[in-house]
Amino acid sequence: MLNIGCHLSSAKGYLAMGKAAVSIGADTFQFFTRNPRGTRAKAIKEEDVEAFKVFAREHGIHPILAHAPYILNPASADEGLRRLAAETMADDLARMEYTPGNFYNFHPGCHVGQGVEKGIEEIAGMLNQILKPEQHTVMLLETMAGKGTEIGGRFEELRQIMDQVVLKDHVGVCLDTCHVWDGGYDIAGHLDQVIDEFDRVIGLSHLKAIHLNDSQNPLGARKDRHARIGEGCIGKEALGRVVCHPALKNLPFYLETPNELDGYAREIEMMRQAWASEEAED
Repeated sequence: MLNIGCHLSSAKGYLAMGKAAVSIGADTFQFFTRNPRGTRAKAIKEEDVEAFKVFAREHGIHPILAHAPYILNPASADEGLRRLAAETMADDLARMEYTPGNFYNFHPGCHVGQGVEKGIEEIAGMLNQILKPEQHTVMLLETMAGKGTEIGGRFEELRQIMDQVVLKDHVGVCLDTCHVWDGGYDIAGHLDQVIDEFDRVIGLSHLKAIHLNDSQNPLGARKDRHARIGEGCIGKEALGRVVCHPALKNLPFYLETPNELDGYAREIEMMRQAWASEEAED
């Protein structure tokens, strides 16, 4: 069965997110660890986490994906901003130990003029600083659209980061369909070729999750504007082929489309139907 969910508000805690996911037919979800435009985080209530774990086992919710705040930039030329990113993500990884065996996703960052190679060096350096052998969370580098000085718009850049990380089994990739499309990878017309390129450059064994989004922009626009499934330039049929592709179909998918819960429910059902139709044909 297709493993799919959406982005949910963490304001009311883990159990509330689990119940919201089940209410729209999801069996996983993504959430922000703290304010997405800041660094403030609510204290974790252990009783809420324990209740969620029971609920998740009963309803097959797994794996959940935490998302780092947008403002963090481990590739920054500013030492203070790099330190903020490292301290915040290290704290998030400690918080993720309350729900072990899941994922933590972050945007690699922007080199802000100091160059891609230097930015990559800073990102890998942060990962080597905060990753611990005993942790139970895999950190995911997100594929980006490549706007401005953003790092991660090309698969090769993510590969370079991963090559410099010591604890390689603690790092993976989250592929965002809107981002790669905006970055110039034609997942609508040449999905097989894009997947083959990802496998050649990074390796499919490192692909752990997918952000499933349509895009408001044409191929290669480098702008990063998400759209609802079927309302963008990628299209419903193409995204249906993504969830059904043999190399991807067993991964967890997370919707980040501009939606409320009822909209997410429609998209989840839409993609489940596409997945079921493909299974029936096989």
